[in-house]
Amino acid sequence: MRKSAAALGSSLFLALAPGTVAVLLPWWLTGWRAGDWWPPVRLMGLIPLAAGTAVLLSAFVRFVAEGLGTPAPVAPTEHLVVGGLYRYVRNPMYVAVVAAVAGQALLLARPILLTYGACAGLLMWAFARWYEEPALADRFGAEYERYRRSVPGWWPRPHPWHGD
Repeated sequence: MRKSAAALGSSLFLALAPGTVAVLLPWWLTGWRAGDWWPPVRLMGLIPLAAGTAVLLSAFVRFVAEGLGTPAPVAPTEHLVVGGLYRYVRNPMYVAVVAAVAGQALLLARPILLTYGACAGLLMWAFARWYEEPALADRFGAEYERYRRSVPGWWPRPHPWHGD
């Protein structure tokens, strides 16, 4: 897949999948109406929201630049993506989406978003475990198995993996 096609496909998928989970559904649940928690607690929500957004965008760029494809199952990468944040954790996009939702929960003082984020995280875990991992093992074989054994799926390792 050419980089321009990968970039277009990834942008579309970004709007559809994470856009729905991290923007549209939280808006539907809250209408962006804020509660009245203590302001410093609410402001702390900016940290996971900003970090999650930055990680998500970085991961999407990585899929285009390194993988020559998209995160969408219908247009997968040509190469296994193991650079950047993927050297620390196998699922930075999913972690980022949950962090962004948790940040919105704090910022808006809406506990419903914490519950929603936990449910969304559980669904992402199930999808990764029962669809993505077997699909990547089939597609990339020993390369993926070595990566999977070395890099944790959900909690980042303290130092980057270097393919050893």
